[in-house]
Amino acid sequence: MPIHRILREAEVDPADMDRIVAAYGRALMLLRFKDGDYPIAETVIAKKIIEIAQTDHRAASFICARALQELGLPVD
Repeated sequence: MPIHRILREAEVDPADMDRIVAAYGRALMLLRFKDGDYPIAETVIAKKIIEIAQTDHRAASFICARALQELGLPVD
């Protein structure tokens, strides 16, 4: 899961990790990705989610929605 590798490299508050991982998991679910199917896309999504989570401390569902919107990814 790219999110865990990126979290190790990023300066993320440990208290925020569960929320970030939840937002990432929700994004994959909404996009109907299975973890590892699209490694480059998953890395881009993970980085965007971390970026948003570090500047906006809201719920995982909000972070997920905002990340997908900023990336221009359609979600049914």
